[in-house]
Amino acid sequence: MKKPKIIIFFLLVALSHCLYAQNNFIEKLLDDNKNLFGDVLTNIDSFEVQIIYTQIDRDKNNFPSFTTYKYRVDPKEYFYSASTVKLPTAILALEKLNNLNIDGLNKNTSLKVDSVRAPQTPVTSDSSSTTGLPSIANYIKKIFLVSDNDAYSRLYEFIGQKEINESLHKKGFNDVKITNRFAAGFSAEDNRYTNPFEFYKQDKIIYKQVEQYNSENYSFDLNKLKKGIGYIDSKNNLVKEPYDFSAKNYISLETLTEILKAVIFPESRPSELRFNLTDDDYKFIYKYMSMFPRESKHPFYDSVYYDSYVKYFIFGDSHEPIKNNIRIFDKVGLAYGYLTDVAYIVDFGNNVEFMLSAVILVNKDKIFNDDVYEYDKIGKPFLANLGRIINNYESKRDKNILPNLSKFKFDY
Repeated sequence: MKKPKIIIFFLLVALSHCLYAQNNFIEKLLDDNKNLFGDVLTNIDSFEVQIIYTQIDRDKNNFPSFTTYKYRVDPKEYFYSASTVKLPTAILALEKLNNLNIDGLNKNTSLKVDSVRAPQTPVTSDSSSTTGLPSIANYIKKIFLVSDNDAYSRLYEFIGQKEINESLHKKGFNDVKITNRFAAGFSAEDNRYTNPFEFYKQDKIIYKQVEQYNSENYSFDLNKLKKGIGYIDSKNNLVKEPYDFSAKNYISLETLTEILKAVIFPESRPSELRFNLTDDDYKFIYKYMSMFPRESKHPFYDSVYYDSYVKYFIFGDSHEPIKNNIRIFDKVGLAYGYLTDVAYIVDFGNNVEFMLSAVILVNKDKIFNDDVYEYDKIGKPFLANLGRIINNYESKRDKNILPNLSKFKFDY
């Protein structure tokens, strides 16, 4: 009896994609604000912009319905997803703990990471946690608070390359390939191997996981996998040929958006296609996804990590403190000239909620890996202005029923 529900769900998703694929709502919104986006709009192809904006309306039971608008979105047009892949990885780490269903094993259980081959490295302590010991919970906090690369790599190792990809594909998130840690020195083959883990309480071992290996390959028919006119290699030499992204992680903007929607609105998906998360898991994710670094005591972050450090929409072009009436539940990515933000944005003061996802490439010299990118000059202002005009539009949009947003309010 479960299969018809799944089939109907995917038919509805496919139909909704067809209905909104040709609309030009976002294009008109950008054109109406050329003073904010002029430099990008004059040569939009070179900036590889993609945008997805989702309106949310509630019924009398607060159940959400979605109207989605897209601009230049194409899953075949490759962009480097950077740290956005940390979003599904964090979710899958929690899901794996729940699937194991072992007494005493949870996101707060202390753990050790072993290493059995180069260039793997072990972990036995974590000075940023309340206990001084590593845990899945503390890694997830660091991923959402400041997009910590080592935290992501450890969750990647815990889940395993095969389980990451198969778990997402089984839930209908097909345009995704996550095959790389964010750690130096790992080849494609090295990344197939993931470290042994041990979870423990005092002297008692609760769960041991041996090294895992993934023999599967994931191939996608993608455009523009080779980009630019040159790149800086590992020896700091300029190579005058396009940079090849084919061995990098891949996830489409649509898939990122649907993953975030599945976390923020699990009730909108059939139970068979939801992540296996507890109510406490959801509250944990929401809290740390929307928390500002200054609000965290463990881990503690100084003022270098300003409020908009990982909040590009609305506030990305400013280092000023963000007022508490707006909370952004998101995951950003920044690398190789690509900036991406995938967000659910709430303005409690105006009863506003919407989803917004966007990517832009800022690499004027077309040289990759040279650390010469226009993030602050073009990329972050573009995303901040985009967030502002959508937020302004939403604040004036008529709604038959105002949303109850209480589940997204937290004491930070």
